[in-house]
Amino acid sequence: MGSLTLPDSGSVYLDSSAVIYSVERIEPYLTVMTPVWEQAEAGQFTIFCSELVLAETLVQPLRRELRTLESAYRNVFAAPDVRLIPATRRLWEDCARLRASTGLKTADALHAATAIQAGCALFITNDADFRRVEALPTVVLDDLLD
Repeated sequence: MGSLTLPDSGSVYLDSSAVIYSVERIEPYLTVMTPVWEQAEAGQFTIFCSELVLAETLVQPLRRELRTLESAYRNVFAAPDVRLIPATRRLWEDCARLRASTGLKTADALHAATAIQAGCALFITNDADFRRVEALPTVVLDDLLD
């Protein structure tokens, strides 16, 4: 199993899958993601997510009335080393441009636009479609499992 090469400083963007694997402790991804959380907590970098990640990750806990899991997600998003980025008009316009140029779905284009606009040094996902965004330094978690 490979490991992530993390930036020395700046910010790292996590899409919903990376957050879900971490909070729900899903292996083998949890093992790969643990250094991200540890190094962010140590102040090496900040974790960024679109507010869309909040909406995407809370669906199942709310639907299934899993209050403990819901609280776990809320605690992650309240952590001092995690920053939720709101979707502004400019972000939606950047999202539209990315959709037009890459064919990404709206939600994915919003994640990518958010990471680019925030100047993230790394984008962690498990969706290879993000490779279509040339300006996005993307790591696909499954690639590390070979």
